[in-house]
Amino acid sequence: MEYIINFKNLSLLDLPKVGGKNASLGEMIHNLSSIGVKVPQGFATTSDAYQNFLQKNQLDTKIYALLDKLNPSDLPALKNASKTIRNWILESRFSDTFIRNITHAYRTLSSNKPMSCAVRSSATSEDLPNASFAGQHDSYLNITGIKNILEAIKHVYASLFNERAIIYRIQNNFTHNKIAISAGIQHMIRSDLASSGVIFTIDTETGFDKVVLINSSYGLGEAVVQGIVNPDEFYIYKPALKNKRLAILQRNLGDKTKQVVCGKIGRLGRATKTLPTDKNARLRFSLTDAEVTELAKQAVCIEEHYKTAMDIEWAKDGLDGKLYIVQARPETVQSQNKQQTIDKFSLQEKGEVLLTGHSIGQRIGQGSVRIIHDPKQMEKMQDKEVLVADMTDPDWEPIMKKASAIITNRGGRTCHAAIVARELGIPAVVGCTTATTSLKNGTAVTVSCAEGETGYVYRGILPINVEKISVKKMPPLPIELYLNLAEPNKAFTYQALPNNGVGLVRIEFIISNTIGIHPQALLKIDDMPKTIQKIVKTRSFGYENPTEFYIEKLREGIATIAAAFFPKPVVVRFSDFKSNEYANLLGGKFFEPKEANPMIGFRGVSRYLSESFSACFALECEAIHRIREKMGLTNVEIMLPFLRTLDEAKHVTALLAKHGLKRGKNGLKIIMMCEIPSNAILAKEFLAYFDGFSIGSNDLTQLTLGLDRDSSIIANLFDERNPAVTNLLHLAIQACKKAGKHIAICGQAPSDYPDFAKWLMKEGISGISLNPDTIAETWNYLGGKTK
Repeated sequence: MEYIINFKNLSLLDLPKVGGKNASLGEMIHNLSSIGVKVPQGFATTSDAYQNFLQKNQLDTKIYALLDKLNPSDLPALKNASKTIRNWILESRFSDTFIRNITHAYRTLSSNKPMSCAVRSSATSEDLPNASFAGQHDSYLNITGIKNILEAIKHVYASLFNERAIIYRIQNNFTHNKIAISAGIQHMIRSDLASSGVIFTIDTETGFDKVVLINSSYGLGEAVVQGIVNPDEFYIYKPALKNKRLAILQRNLGDKTKQVVCGKIGRLGRATKTLPTDKNARLRFSLTDAEVTELAKQAVCIEEHYKTAMDIEWAKDGLDGKLYIVQARPETVQSQNKQQTIDKFSLQEKGEVLLTGHSIGQRIGQGSVRIIHDPKQMEKMQDKEVLVADMTDPDWEPIMKKASAIITNRGGRTCHAAIVARELGIPAVVGCTTATTSLKNGTAVTVSCAEGETGYVYRGILPINVEKISVKKMPPLPIELYLNLAEPNKAFTYQALPNNGVGLVRIEFIISNTIGIHPQALLKIDDMPKTIQKIVKTRSFGYENPTEFYIEKLREGIATIAAAFFPKPVVVRFSDFKSNEYANLLGGKFFEPKEANPMIGFRGVSRYLSESFSACFALECEAIHRIREKMGLTNVEIMLPFLRTLDEAKHVTALLAKHGLKRGKNGLKIIMMCEIPSNAILAKEFLAYFDGFSIGSNDLTQLTLGLDRDSSIIANLFDERNPAVTNLLHLAIQACKKAGKHIAICGQAPSDYPDFAKWLMKEGISGISLNPDTIAETWNYLGGKTK
């Protein structure tokens, strides 16, 4: 009988012998080491060794007899059965032959020197494409010495019968006695001296498969996997990675308040400990850009070998500085989602916001709050209540299955609560900090994950709407329909909608929500008050300097949208804040004029050409230049807002060329907003400088009818379908058609009025850019499928 097998002699064909996790480690060592995937060496006990252990101790008959008569809905009985079986296993003995085999293998692995190991569980049913069993069984880190290794193996065996594993098998129709478990004994990577985390080769929220998502924090991997911390988060664009270009789409700094480190005694119960993270370290990213890129490369190699999206655990060794893959399994949620429609959740009205956190999923859940502090309190949880906890681990899963929504104090997008919530299709808001103290049992709440990356907990049961959007077999149209998009974190979701690209990216959203600082305050940081300097320093930590922070945050936000829709065009409008809006940014009051009517004041191209703002405009240009030239996202086109005169058109195009954005270079298209009556009246002359128009119907209507669109007093007069406005639209459309140039509209009107969209189509407009919530409906309407 074969009791152990070295990892280097394993492959996926050995899954029945050593389980999915260990078979995968052997598969990677055998096939991917030569192309740069680093996996720590080790060995695995076999399923035969496990079965022999049960038989020699006369446990197999007793265990399965007890489980066969178990009622899985009887939670107290389940708890007692689990405890009884685990005690039977822990009180039993390994055979002398097994002990000799383990001792020899351990000494060979450690070269007869003291060495700490990770002892990982690996069941023969794990890591299948339709059932991951992730976190069901126990693993142990920093285990030193043969006596402690043997004890850890026995605990791995016992974990096959913990409560969560028993329930999971029953719910997924796995027969208990058909499943065996293996223990993998692997060289311990000292990530407690560096960092570790998880990788998904698919976006965990949307299933978008052209990105790699990396979560990272200091110390051992449990901090991330168990949701102890809010980790750093990185998105990497696979095509750019493959083409050896700048590939990092986003960097999001987590708080990383705690870290799990190795204890001085390498045995169960004392092998690890949790410590607070140094305050300065918390403000730094736990990986360098080079390390992020290297991990993404290894992840893509693994995905290509397995031919499926992967869920990977990694660790950086603080001793040798190298990055290692310590586990890899198929991703089992988004990669299995083949639906032809999208359920679009939205709130019909909003209420008092009680909490915010990271949004998991895109659904909305409702119910009464149930605060649970310990999984042993599972009997308190009623079906369809909203589970509120500090954080969760696999022991919580029987409780989580009852919840209509989940709220936690701690955790990031790849913590245990997030992973399980996605698998169950339950909305979760994680990392809320004070959920267990701010909320009260019995309070009715609505948990909304349908509003972007931020999840909201509202007081009360609010009315919701669920719309099924078909993304297949849209009717053909004579025009193109684009999306208006402001929020980068919605891009992966909206790219799945029917669309011909993005007709308007408003970078003001990125500036106000991601940066929040006036660009002049960053450029002149040394002249700013100490209070502002301190805030800027904190927000820009992890970046080379404050201006680099501004450029990179713009690049990350725009590139995320461009990557989501590539190769479809993505039209990016340069900033169009008014002076009062810029003044509201941190430090803005020191640089902005006070204007009586900012709506028609210092905005748009006039601002870019002014001496006081030209350096700020250069930062926006640099962000676009990096996206197109360094990342290869040449689908990005640029658009200029509020361009008043032909002289401005001449000077701004020259300024763009000076900043490396020359019209026609590498296919660059420059679009002009047509939103001032002079733009339509002199359309032929303006078009000499540009590749086309995009109509801004809001400002065009305001300036044509002499209305302040912010005034509620005359709001009833504001109508883009007024003949004066449509006459100007007719002039602009016909001028573009005659010049053979593109003309689209990105204003609100076509989203609000389908009849207006039909009029534009009859006029011969090239494209219409719509809000995401109206594009499918408008597409079907224009195609004649709906009235």
